[in-house]
Amino acid sequence: MTCEAPPLDVDALRAALLAPIGPWAALDLVERTGSTNADLLAAAAAGAVDRTVLVAEHQEAGRGRLTRIWESPPRSGITVSVLWRPEGVPADRFGWLPMLAGLALLDTVRDVTDVQAGLKWPNDLLLGPGQRKAAGILAEMTAVTGGGPGVVLGIGLNVGAALDELPPGATSLAAEGAEVDRGALLITLLTRLAAREKQWRAAAGDAEAIGLRGDYRAGCASLGSAVRVELPGGTSLVGMAEDVDAHGRLLLLGADGRRQPIAAGDVVHLRPAE
Repeated sequence: MTCEAPPLDVDALRAALLAPIGPWAALDLVERTGSTNADLLAAAAAGAVDRTVLVAEHQEAGRGRLTRIWESPPRSGITVSVLWRPEGVPADRFGWLPMLAGLALLDTVRDVTDVQAGLKWPNDLLLGPGQRKAAGILAEMTAVTGGGPGVVLGIGLNVGAALDELPPGATSLAAEGAEVDRGALLITLLTRLAAREKQWRAAAGDAEAIGLRGDYRAGCASLGSAVRVELPGGTSLVGMAEDVDAHGRLLLLGADGRRQPIAAGDVVHLRPAE
């Protein structure tokens, strides 16, 4: 079992991350909550400002894509949600936000560890030679009220948990041999995340113009692999994950030579082909 890590220091986080020194406008830390995304969505509806951050030491009802559950022991990881109100970016480009967040995670792990890391399309962080999942990302649109439309993006990263404390197929930085300070890791992650989003927003969400698509392709471990795309209703598609297009969709090359774009919102699972 993992020894409980020391608590995060909210004053140190604010000193490093809040304006005018840092890139974020507001940051709160809570000991426990059901879901940081749900809390921040409610705050957004009440008028929370652009670039607001909420961090939790323990999340009791964390959510992943398609209502999946995200679990980790208290103080064993990073649980954080951010609110963005990216004015001037067309809504059809918002799909890049969870993908650039995946890249920020990858940037962070490579900055502070030597653990082998890559992304499974669209945004799962895989660690180690076994390519086990160590982090998940969930982006949700806010209500139109309370300061205009926006996106709440949540990240859950396993840091100190042992393998027997995690769901099957999951891992953590510690389980892959990296011992890191959660506070320093969170500061690096939020700094990297803000820089990626600022560049994307300044380009009105054009992933090609700022090299975001190229960076993603370089970091995505799925590309070039034979995969099975599981769709709602029990159907599936098999082919090679050839590329991602300008909208972040996976381009699946079938045995018949045809390429089919697959949107993240339409996929139940992406798995290696048998």
